[in-house]
Amino acid sequence: MTPTAPRSKPPKAGAVRANRLVLGFSRHWLLIVGILVGIYASLPFITPALMEIGFTPARVLYTLYAPFCHQFGFRSFFVFGDQFTYPRAIVGTENVPFETYVVNEPEFLASYDYYYRRYHNDQPPSQPVTAEELATTFTPWFQFASKDFIGSQTMGYKTTLCIRDVSIYAAIFLGIVIYSRPFVRRRIRPVPLILYLLLGVVPIGLDGGSQLLGYPPFNLWPPRETLPIYRVITGALFGIMTAWLALPYFDASMRETRYNLEAKLRKAGLEP
Repeated sequence: MTPTAPRSKPPKAGAVRANRLVLGFSRHWLLIVGILVGIYASLPFITPALMEIGFTPARVLYTLYAPFCHQFGFRSFFVFGDQFTYPRAIVGTENVPFETYVVNEPEFLASYDYYYRRYHNDQPPSQPVTAEELATTFTPWFQFASKDFIGSQTMGYKTTLCIRDVSIYAAIFLGIVIYSRPFVRRRIRPVPLILYLLLGVVPIGLDGGSQLLGYPPFNLWPPRETLPIYRVITGALFGIMTAWLALPYFDASMRETRYNLEAKLRKAGLEP
């Protein structure tokens, strides 16, 4: 009697489902990533709109974004208020400085007092804080109060991400939209690394780094605050260059994954 060849085991249902799930993602990854980035980039502006109409549970969105951004009010956009930005006094713009506004904002003052007490053994400030004092110092209690303060009817409500971060994610989303066009995807190649560094990394590094190193604990030079427009430009450059670098590589990886999984399913006698 001729021995029969052993039959291969049928693929497990769980493995098949996992493969189909990954295959589905590899086919629609750009749409999925675009939706996720679009939501992440739009919620920073949706949140202050919700606050403006009185939907105060939107405060939780500030908390959800907090681990990913410093959220300083003087480095953020404000919506529905007197100004779109409130830079610190040392920036020297025509806008009324952040310090001038917040000394008249009860929510900011309460937060300032809370953090001051935490750093001074529960002792309150000896006198009310002034705009001049805030303009010439950068204490931890001022920083935390600036992060916690989300705005008011007068100032408007700040975005959940700072100006630079908003610009980064908006530019990445724009890059995804552009890359989703078939004629673009067929022609575009990853940006050369040297160009990515020169146009994407160096501007944001110089602008943000020179600002950071002027404050404690570094104090390498007098403190400086960059203009809001510089934050927009450097953030947008970094975002669009990052999209240009990453998307073609990711697309190639997804095409390879799709090809391998389709071949694997066909080999198992299954329809991809």
